[in-house]
Amino acid sequence: MHNTDRVSGPRALRALINHEPIVRCLGAHDVLTAKLIEQAGLECIFIGGFGVSASMLGLPDMNLVHLPLMADAAKRTINAVRVPVIVDADTGHGDLHNVQQTIETFEQMGAAGILLEDQDFPKRCGHFVGKRVIPKSEMVLKINAALDVRRNQDVVLIARTDALACEGIEQAVERAQAYADAGADLVYVEAPEQPRILESLPSLVGHPLVINMLTGGRTPARSLDELRSYGYKLVIWPIESILVSAHVVRKLVQTLLATGRVDGMRDEMLTFEEIQDLLGLPAIMKLRERMEARVARSKKKR
Repeated sequence: MHNTDRVSGPRALRALINHEPIVRCLGAHDVLTAKLIEQAGLECIFIGGFGVSASMLGLPDMNLVHLPLMADAAKRTINAVRVPVIVDADTGHGDLHNVQQTIETFEQMGAAGILLEDQDFPKRCGHFVGKRVIPKSEMVLKINAALDVRRNQDVVLIARTDALACEGIEQAVERAQAYADAGADLVYVEAPEQPRILESLPSLVGHPLVINMLTGGRTPARSLDELRSYGYKLVIWPIESILVSAHVVRKLVQTLLATGRVDGMRDEMLTFEEIQDLLGLPAIMKLRERMEARVARSKKKR
């Protein structure tokens, strides 16, 4: 019922990064979504602040998700799946000691990757306006603080800069390079809006780079093959699961209001049997039978 091999998550993500030309990572806004992603065969899951804020609070990604809430969402997801899970640490939730507490918390629960960003308080979604960034030197200290408490060297530290919107391309590239030099395993320049910048960032930065393909966001949408050709190492589609879910639920309610029934949407639903299988009901139903058989065998041996 729970993932008992969480230590393999970081090792699996590290292997993907080392051996695959590009890694796909889809955001999951809840545990059921994460299980669907895993069942479909995708290699990596992302737990982001936007998805948690929307699904658990019904609020936008405006620095409203504190560490205990994010840790709770991440822990429940990591416990439920076996594929690697990357967890959004936002700014580390404060100063250097807060960064260390955040890293320790996520590593202990089995996060395969941890994403740390350089926004100033109060942070916000990287595709919102009005962002501000802390000094580059301060973010380098945060990266060093994170690495100082990382015990499992397979845990992938991702350092994100939001400086492109605030300071321009040259400063964003300088920051990404400085964060990689400080020890971040992957770096991430958030929200390139111009196609030429999107295409050139991997060569400009010169370190393994993450890209965020938020549908409807500020970055032009590109296919996996195109992103691979530019040189990106990991692609995150961060909130598409919640966008799709919200769309379908809205359609469900509209169908009910219009027709007085919902079974007309059967083709857009899992079957009742499929959801039982996904949730592990067959194994739970067989548990008593297995335990009774075990007790019977034990009695015979006596």
